[in-house]
Amino acid sequence: MSARRVVVTGWGMVTPLGNDAASTWAGLMEARSGVDLIRRFPASRFPVTFAAEVGLHLGGDGGDFKLLLARMALDEALRMSGPLPYAPERVGVCMGSEAARPSLEVIARRYRHSEAPTLAELRRAEPSAPTRAIAGLVGARGPLTTVSTACTSSSQAVGEGLLRMRRGEVDAMIVGGVDVLVDPVMVTGFSLLGALSTRNEDPKGASRPFDLGRDGFVLGEGAGVLILEDEAAALARGVTPLVTLSGFGCSCNAYRITDSPPDGRGAAQAMALALEDAGLPPEAIGYINAHGTSTPMNDVSETRGIQRTFGAHQPAVSSTKSMMGHLVAACGAVEAIVTGLAIQEERLPPTINLDAPDPECDLDHVAQQPRGARVDHALTNAFGFGGSNGTLVLSRWSP
Repeated sequence: MSARRVVVTGWGMVTPLGNDAASTWAGLMEARSGVDLIRRFPASRFPVTFAAEVGLHLGGDGGDFKLLLARMALDEALRMSGPLPYAPERVGVCMGSEAARPSLEVIARRYRHSEAPTLAELRRAEPSAPTRAIAGLVGARGPLTTVSTACTSSSQAVGEGLLRMRRGEVDAMIVGGVDVLVDPVMVTGFSLLGALSTRNEDPKGASRPFDLGRDGFVLGEGAGVLILEDEAAALARGVTPLVTLSGFGCSCNAYRITDSPPDGRGAAQAMALALEDAGLPPEAIGYINAHGTSTPMNDVSETRGIQRTFGAHQPAVSSTKSMMGHLVAACGAVEAIVTGLAIQEERLPPTINLDAPDPECDLDHVAQQPRGARVDHALTNAFGFGGSNGTLVLSRWSP
């Protein structure tokens, strides 16, 4: 573990609860659901008719919309951190992202006219498009990396930034993730996998992590961006850190592509590695922002991973996916920001819709309403399709 202390000096997000960090946090504290009937396309005849969409719309293809969300989150983060006064080659960017998809209308129009996609459309659709765009906007000429590991993408992107900072490769890292999946292709695909909740009659009650009645996750979209700097450098330029980024751990389940191992071994490995990296015992963790997707298998697997890692110690646990849905490649970064806010504000966001806790998910749940608590160290999990696992540890900053 490096002696270099890495802190977060700015963050920004766009989620189904709000177009910035403040409005998203307010929605979480109100225990408000951002899930509703799909508005972006006519979905009444689809197997699933609801999702967690952001509260704005842009014409054009999915790549355009993804870049807009990334830009909004970046702008907010930089307003908090202020301009980064480092040499361009000492500023890096690492974003978690999946490929974007043109709209079906664009595909159909090109098919009717026997046209190929334009180069601009193809480049906007690449997973690396948001990373390239952010580097161009800030003039960053340091390491440029895109992580595409499904639901773990942006957790690993934040972790990659932490490691580069510790190695002294850069003076600042812009990290995070963005995803836009509420479209006909992805709604159909996840429905065919049996991964989505089908509570079409009760959209706001559909995402219910750790509840006996859970039947799948709710598809969401959004973006989260964090600015990482060396603590001493940030203080020297007059910036007060928001939180310390203390640790990162990742692992692979080597199990089935869409399922987590029932014993939670992969999750436990990532959490144990993150604690070791942070130099903290399990007892130091006061809160876990769980991956908590609301699928029968994932929630049990994560519970067992938490139990294996923490033993008799019971940190408070909640899943904010109950309110924001599953933001897939963006969830790790967004939920890291939420975890940081929980430390700052001394309030833990709840898991809503947790009406009848599953006995197999026996944890200290923050259920239905926020809980006041001073937490000095917190942990956030992201576990992805394909078996990737990422865990981040955030800590209260003090001089």
